[in-house]
Amino acid sequence: MRAHPAGPLHGNISPPPAAGAPPAVLGALDPLVWPRSAQRVDGELHLGGLPVTALVREHGTPLFVLDEADFRSRAADFTDAFAGADVHYASKAFLCGQVARWVAEDGLHLDACSGNELAVALAAGFPAERIALHGNNKSLAELQLAVDAGIGHVVLDSFDEIDRLVPLAQARVSAGGAPVPVLIRSTVGIEAHTHEFIATAHEDQKFGFSLATGDALTAAVRVIREPALRLAGLHSHIGSQIFDTAGFDAAAHRVVGLMGQVHQATGEVLTELNLGGGFGIAYLSEDDPVTPGDVAARLRSVVAAECAALDLPVPRLAVEPGRAIAGPGTVTLYEIGTIKPVRLGASGSPGTPLVRNYVSVDGGMSDNIRTALYDASYTCVLANRESQAPPALCRVVGKHCESGDILVRDLWLPADVVPGDLLAVAATGAYCWSMASNYNYLLKPPVVAVREGRATGIVRRQTLADVFALDAVLADVPAPHPAPSQPAPELHAEAAS
Repeated sequence: MRAHPAGPLHGNISPPPAAGAPPAVLGALDPLVWPRSAQRVDGELHLGGLPVTALVREHGTPLFVLDEADFRSRAADFTDAFAGADVHYASKAFLCGQVARWVAEDGLHLDACSGNELAVALAAGFPAERIALHGNNKSLAELQLAVDAGIGHVVLDSFDEIDRLVPLAQARVSAGGAPVPVLIRSTVGIEAHTHEFIATAHEDQKFGFSLATGDALTAAVRVIREPALRLAGLHSHIGSQIFDTAGFDAAAHRVVGLMGQVHQATGEVLTELNLGGGFGIAYLSEDDPVTPGDVAARLRSVVAAECAALDLPVPRLAVEPGRAIAGPGTVTLYEIGTIKPVRLGASGSPGTPLVRNYVSVDGGMSDNIRTALYDASYTCVLANRESQAPPALCRVVGKHCESGDILVRDLWLPADVVPGDLLAVAATGAYCWSMASNYNYLLKPPVVAVREGRATGIVRRQTLADVFALDAVLADVPAPHPAPSQPAPELHAEAAS
């Protein structure tokens, strides 16, 4: 570990603050990090044309605020850049009925990583033929749902999965249906420059068929020989939160090479190539993600060159932008509850102690586990007002009974922040609500979509009654209302005034 879990003092560590020097303007909204509609009006953060204090009065905190125009414009950026290819939205980043309908209306495809994600998409009316089902351990029930729905592709991940799918596909064909279209997911041995837990193409991990050992070719040949399956093409995914195209270049070279091996072994010409995605976003101002146009041009060039070298026709491309669509357009709003100054040691100036303010908010790792899980970095600002106070070194933490319950590890906030102020954490649209839990019996926050001065609830706040309903003993016991973790709107109104 890079630090003692209870903090640097407990490990006899006295590092300089990781926040760097204070910014020139506290609370500035970097357009690369914040939603495209974000602006300050009279010092207050506005999203989608609405002040955050009004959103909090109506919906409470914690609150996910999704800028609909931002979400849909980023989807359009990818469909425009990859015109003629298939752009897949990643359900695992964030999925609800409304998002599924936006993605369908905007012409994207959709990736589901479980039978329940697939069920949500189908229930929302998403076209089945534009859905791909991923997963390293698909059950018979999940595969049956996919086959019955007639989804676009099942992305095969293991030989066991082929064994499970074949009888289901044979039953469909026997009933007069078409063979089930599948992709072979190959692990191409590329080390993505990202966190170990979200790098997915090196050999020692759970996804896909290894190209290096020949398993990917063996799987492709086996599928081609199964009359009830139709091998449409290959799939590759090298990781997530990737900031350069070099890994994609190398992956494209190897997976097109596999297409050549399949053609040589069977005579089959595969017509589809899904190169995955995992394109990074800016969580901090220093992050420098690639643009959709840049990555599209590069991938097209590499695939065309590799196919020409093997005398193969260029397949139809597909990509999976992942967090790049959902991530930047959502902000999480919290209310400050407790501020605790902690002396860290000498600041460098004689006699001046270095102090970090632990700023506790009314959410935490139950609505954003990524800092604790991946050591992810976020930024936040004082949202309900402007301040001329000098900067203070802060750590934004949640209310859970865990020392690792950290949202923003080190940053500068105005020295006059007080309990009742609102903080806004940027770029929380991907993998935050979708990974939310009820740890310490906190409740999952609502999601509100904003656009042109209108706010629409798309996921309601979970209640304690919802949680009680799952408990065999408490199912019939009336739950307190409002729940302690959901401050009354009047408290927010007073705090914001």
